[in-house]
This record gives sequence, C-alpha cells and structure tokens, in this order.
Amino acid sequence: MARPARPGPWPPAPSQPQPQPLSWAKRTAFKNAPISNSGQISTPNATPSTPDLESGPTSASANAALPPPPANPVASAGANQNASANRVNGGANGTSTSKERKPSPRQRERDSSAPLPRLREREAEEEHDELPQRHPHAVKYQLRDTPGLFPIIYYGLQHYLSILGSLILIPLVIVPAMGGSYEDRAAVVSTVLLVSGVTTLLHTSLGTRLPLVQGPSFVYLAPALALINSPEFQGLNQNNFKHIMKELQGALIISAAFQAVIGYTGVMALFLKLINPIVVSSTIAAVGLSFFSYGFTQVGACLEIGILQILLVFIFSLYLRKIKLFGYRVFLIYAVPLGLGITWAIAFLLTETGVYSYKGCDVNIPASNNVSEYCRKHVTRMKHCRANTSHALRDAPWFRFPYPLQWGTPVFNWKMALIMCLISIIASVDSVGSYHASSLLVAERPPTAGVVSRGIGIEGIASLLAGLWGTGVGSCTLTENVHTIAVTKMGSRRAVEFGAILLILISLIGKVGGFIASIPDVMVAALLCFMWAMLAALGLSNLRYSANGSSRNCIVVGLALFFSLSVPAYFQQYGQNPNSNISVPSYFQPYVVASHGPFRTPYAGVNYVLNTLLSFNMVIAFIIAFVLDNTVPGSRQERGVYVWSKSEAARREPAVVKDYQLPFNISKLFRWIKWVGL
Repeated sequence: MARPARPGPWPPAPSQPQPQPLSWAKRTAFKNAPISNSGQISTPNATPSTPDLESGPTSASANAALPPPPANPVASAGANQNASANRVNGGANGTSTSKERKPSPRQRERDSSAPLPRLREREAEEEHDELPQRHPHAVKYQLRDTPGLFPIIYYGLQHYLSILGSLILIPLVIVPAMGGSYEDRAAVVSTVLLVSGVTTLLHTSLGTRLPLVQGPSFVYLAPALALINSPEFQGLNQNNFKHIMKELQGALIISAAFQAVIGYTGVMALFLKLINPIVVSSTIAAVGLSFFSYGFTQVGACLEIGILQILLVFIFSLYLRKIKLFGYRVFLIYAVPLGLGITWAIAFLLTETGVYSYKGCDVNIPASNNVSEYCRKHVTRMKHCRANTSHALRDAPWFRFPYPLQWGTPVFNWKMALIMCLISIIASVDSVGSYHASSLLVAERPPTAGVVSRGIGIEGIASLLAGLWGTGVGSCTLTENVHTIAVTKMGSRRAVEFGAILLILISLIGKVGGFIASIPDVMVAALLCFMWAMLAALGLSNLRYSANGSSRNCIVVGLALFFSLSVPAYFQQYGQNPNSNISVPSYFQPYVVASHGPFRTPYAGVNYVLNTLLSFNMVIAFIIAFVLDNTVPGSRQERGVYVWSKSEAARREPAVVKDYQLPFNISKLFRWIKWVGL
C-alpha cells in the first residue's frame, strides 16, 4: 500500500492550542541571528522572555547564548532555521529517528558558557513575584489604542504626575541662580508647562509618534549653570535674571537649529550606527552623577525636612512599590508627588506652630544685612525650613499667557552657542535610548532610522520653541518617561496627548505656577537627589541590551564613569585657590571653571569653550565610551547594537506603518526625503 505523501517539509506537529500573535518585542525577545526577510534579527531562543524595564532585565546576549531546547520534531515560531534543522531527524527515506545530530565543537563551547536559564528565572521571581503568572511586557493599552473618556483622563493625568519632578524642578534651580525673584520663578514654571505640552503634541504627531513626553532636560542643566556663572555675569547688579536669560535664549536657539539640521538632513541616521547601549548608558548615567555637589549640600541647610523628603520617596518607591490600592501601584507611581505633599504639609505645620520663628528676625532680610549675630545665625535656617517664605502664590495672577520673547530680544554669543550645540548631540544620544526602550514596550517594532532622525529633528524644533519662550534649558525626551510606561503599563499615544492638552491649559493659570514656585528650596534639592539617582539608574539599565557579563563592556563603562568624575574634577579645581573668597555658593563653584581652567591659549573664546566643555561629566563619559566602544574589538552580540527596523520591511507591514506614519498624509511631503521617512 502506498504511503501518503507528506504535506510539507516537516513532520506533523502534535495537536496544541495555537498561541495568540504577539508584538515584535514579544516574538523576538531581542534575539540575535541572521537577518530575515522582515529585516529583523532573531535567534534560536525557545524561551519567550523579554527584558522588562521594571522587573528583571534579560540581556540580548544572554538570550542568544541559551542552549536550544531538547529535540522536538516541530520547529518553534521564533527559532532560527539552522537550529531547527538540528532538531529535525533526517534519513534517506524521510522517516524520523530518536537520535539528534551531534553539536559541533563551536556549538558545545558556546553552550558551555551559557548562563543557566533557571538562574535568570529565580532572579526575575525575586524582583517581581507575579512574573511567572503574566508576561512582563504586558501593557494595558498599546500605542494606537484609544481608552474611553474616563480612562484617558485618568491615565493622562497619571502619566504627568508620575514625572512631575522632571517637569518642574529645573526652573526652581536655575531661576534663583540667575538672581530671579519668586515671581520670575512662577513665570518660568508656567512657561515650561506650556512649552512641554506643545512640544509633546508635536512629537507624538510629527516626531517618532511614540508616547514620549518632551520637557526640560537635565542634560542642559549643567551647561545652563556654567553659562549663568560665567565671569562676565558676576559683576551684574540689576536685572541679572533677564540679562542672563536672553543670553541663554540665544545659545538655545542656535543649538536647536543645529539639532534640527542633524535630524532632518539624515546625519542622525548615519550616527545611529555608532551609538550603542554602552555609549548611551555611560552618557546618561554620567548626567545623573554629575550633580552630587548640589544635591545633599542644599539638603543640609535644613536636615530634618530634607532627609524626611528623601526617606518618604525611598519608602514609597522601594519598600511599598508592590502594594496596590484599587488595583494600582499608587506608591510606586506617585512616589514623588506623595512625598512632596506629605513633607510640605509637615513643614507648613512646623512653620505655623512657630518652630522656625526667631524673635526679632525677618526672613526677608539677607543674613549679610543683619546687625544681630543671633539673626545672622538663624536667618538661613528660617529661609530653607519655613514653608511660607514665598509671596509668589499671593502675587501671581489668576491668568497669565506665556508668550515668545517675553524676557526681551535674545542675545547671541558664539561661545555659549558652540557649547550648547555640542550638548545637543548628548541630548540626541539620550533620546535614542528612550526611543528604542519605549518602542519595545508599546509598538509592533522599533522605529526605522528615518523615524529616529525625524524625532531628533522635531526635538530640535522643540528646543527652538523653548529658546523663543525662554525656559532656560533645551527640550528633550524625558528619560524617566520610559520608566513611567513600564510601571503604569500605559502606552497609549492618545493618553499622553490628552495630558499634554491639560498641561497647556494648566500653564495659563498663573496661580499654579505661583504654587509650584513656593516649594521650599530644601525640598527641591531633596527631590533632585532622588531624580538624579533615578536618571543614573535608568542610564545603566540600557546595558540590558548588551552582554552584561562581558569584561570588555565592564571595562569600557567603568572607565567612562570613573573618568567622567575625575577629569571634570581636575578642570574644576585647577588654578583655584582654596582660600580665595568666591562670591558664588559652594554648590555652584564647579560651574565657574571657565575663569581658571587649565587651557590658557591666547584666544579667550577657545579657552572658555574648552575649559567649560571638558568640565562636564557627561561630555567626558560620552567621548570615552564612544571612542572605546567603536574601536575595541567586539561582536555585535557582545556590544548589544540597537536593532532598528528596516525601512523596506516596515513599509510592507500595515501595523508598523500605522504606528509610525505621519498623520493626514503629511508623509507625502517627505517622499523625496527618504532618510526621514518610514
């Protein structure tokens, strides 16, 4: 009797329930193997584990190094063709046997060095108890999902409240440094809220279209402080704030135009080939570590309030992070606003009960103008501990519309503009890591290199708006945004856009800016300690996309971080007399390096630029990591090169087109500029 013909090249599989289709990130699990016809890289990894930004990362190389599962006559959906062939039993007559082809010596060597899968599972279970029950990448709403009316309001507010510190704290640092009053501080806060809402809508509509909030970036904070403390500004006695703000505006406008050119000309697409997780992680971590001289120095001005603020945020974000109220991790999501609210209430009660009141002393009189030694001793403590030292809430108008050039005509200085242009490259590197991480959470595939270039271009326009309106720093994708998406499981573009509209409306209420401006300085410093620590941790989390145990990567990251602290310290201390009487506060002294740095060429402008740039921690980290990562030999698997979608493959998939294509057929305007299109 003739044997029936086989229906295909593989034997029939046992009857099993068909799995539901998964997104690109869930299907591939950062696999690394030959590029398929879809333009993506995949590996023979049978475990569908993907890195979770909240609980238990799994590196790309670790996944790729896992040994194949036991012999199975059926090739899994995500397996590589070569690995599948090793599990298929051949023969002259096409029948299957129980033997498996012996692995090659290279395969045995690779398998012997692979980490134990069970060890990673135990680590993930310790970090997140419910990981075995649900997929770590599960989100409630994907990129193109539209929640109902109530969910979109709730999740929109939740998204911005969870990153409240990133939105409001920078103006509370730079405005007092410029000599601005509480009214100036309130006006800048309202301006930041308006520009953040507008630029977020621009990015979700014309940029990468990922649910990423644009706002004042910590990358621009150190350059802004360096420019504020420039020698030419030390002798100003009147209108310090407006004069320095106009200088910052001019530098930001030029650097924003430079960043937009990098994006829209396609230079960023070429630059992406050299930007890897090692570079991104070292650079972002250095941004967070660079402000150690400011953080606890300010907290020490009122230890009981500052330490209470830090402890509350620690407790909420770490010890109570798994506690759920009404199905939500309230303490983890709202750690910053909850800690701020409780500490502020306690400080207000202590102020009202007279704990920080000293007889005959006025908090509004500077310590240097007090005749009484008793008041000189306590006026600093009164200023930092009291919760009612600001008149901004009382004097702020109910309605105020921030308008362009509200501080005057910008002043263009080539030295400051050149520094900001180079810093915009660092900001672009920061955004690249956020684009990749967020796309793996919410989209079908990562964006193409053209979409990334388009996003950097629109960020240049966002910084241009920040320069015109006068926020003091450039606009950038907030790195904390990726952590928020991972924690809240909300990746809807519509929710972020709705929150941006609310942000614009709130910015028009002057009392809101006045209320935020009245936050005591010690609480601002305490929150910044947490925010900068989080930024360093989020930067290092990019190492999940590389071989975590690689000695090459450990050495590169270690060198970049160490020298990012040591080299700037040399520049900041060079030629400075420790006994000299400097009018700048101690926590701002690292930013006056332009006047005493080691570069002493005949050209004052060159000295200014080099002494200032090389005193920035993030610049040193970026230079060292960039050079070493692109010159020290290492495989793609070891380096953890970011995987971007191929344009040809992306255009063939309707889901990817819907994720990243510009709305209202705007893409037709870019049909001749293929390097910024899908």
